[in-house]
Amino acid sequence: MIKLQLFSTFESNIFLEMAITSIEKKGITKENIFAIPLDNRTDEHRVFDSTHRSDGTSLIDIGMALATAFSVIGASIGFKLAWGPIYWGLISAFCGFVIGFAIRIINEKVIKKKKRRLKGNQSDIILIIECEETQAEAIEKILWNHYALGVAKVK
Repeated sequence: MIKLQLFSTFESNIFLEMAITSIEKKGITKENIFAIPLDNRTDEHRVFDSTHRSDGTSLIDIGMALATAFSVIGASIGFKLAWGPIYWGLISAFCGFVIGFAIRIINEKVIKKKKRRLKGNQSDIILIIECEETQAEAIEKILWNHYALGVAKVK
């Protein structure tokens, strides 16, 4: 008989337990089922991107939008003020950018940090099943039916 291994990843929930129970009912022994929990990230989430790492969120998007809006308003009001529309447009653009940047920093550091803490740091679990080639298709179907995140076969 040709042996192969099925690798799958699951979130840590009841569906993993149900999948293991269903696989055991198909005749796979406990010695041929191996579950490995992945370690959680221990370092703090960085807000500022570096050259080698980017999380895809921009810190200046709100700042730029507010800088544009504030500069238009500041330039319009600047016609009536002493320094004129150009200086007041630049001053208000700077103020709008600082306000927008502060909003984004507070959002990333405080609000999203609370959401990450509330959601919890549940890591994925890798499930390795060693079985015969004739059982592989049925076991793969069980894994997909129990919401596996991914499945791979290796001979």
